[in-house]
Amino acid sequence: MVLKDKVVVITGASSGIGALTAQMLSKQGAIPILLARSEAKLKETAAGIPGVFGLYTCDVTDADGVQETFAQILATYGRIDILLNNAGYGKFAAFTEMEPHEFDDMMDVNYMGIVRCTKAVVPHMLERGSGQIVNVASMAGKIGTAKSVAYTATKHAVLGFTNALRQELRKSGIIVSAVNPGPIATDFFKTADPSGNYEKSVARMMMTPEHVSSKIVKVMETGKEEIDLPGLAGFGIRLYGLFPRLADKLTYNAMNRK
Repeated sequence: MVLKDKVVVITGASSGIGALTAQMLSKQGAIPILLARSEAKLKETAAGIPGVFGLYTCDVTDADGVQETFAQILATYGRIDILLNNAGYGKFAAFTEMEPHEFDDMMDVNYMGIVRCTKAVVPHMLERGSGQIVNVASMAGKIGTAKSVAYTATKHAVLGFTNALRQELRKSGIIVSAVNPGPIATDFFKTADPSGNYEKSVARMMMTPEHVSSKIVKVMETGKEEIDLPGLAGFGIRLYGLFPRLADKLTYNAMNRK
């Protein structure tokens, strides 16, 4: 896909890979539409975008607000070519240390936020017979690790949703893609890991947000249905799928660093 003049809606666009992806898309001539809860942060991000862009405050947990925002975007731009579902957060803590409402809250953002935004755009894409939905999942959606029970569950839900929706829409002209990154050097860890211990332990595996954003843009260009980042981790995922119980035993110490 040539991205020039494509209207790309990005949730969680006020920082991290959402903001960087918006900048990269703009440089290719696309029209990024930035969505996030904080208008102030969105305006900071917008200052680094060289071309035409849109900016809307939107909370993905607000069903009515999501519908209204997408209706405004369609009324203004006439179409949505690509939806990048990027909004999400994590908290690394033992299962016994987390309250039930924290599981609800994380699922509401990470999974139901994607459902709400996708629901708002799919009828339009079906009518046009084209479009792409790119969901930012995680390696955590394929491998469960200690102290990330709630986060892992949300990302498993995202991947299950993505895979099933891809099958449902396969002949509709709509491409459904998943991006599954490992650790990224962003502000994500300020919430997920305030102690900094996990971030230090995986420092050698940490990817730059620029690298991940460039891969997301590539998924939009090629229409690839799924990508694991980094590539070596993707190889490990395939081995894990073949020998899950053995892999759990062998990698327990390495994966239990949070």
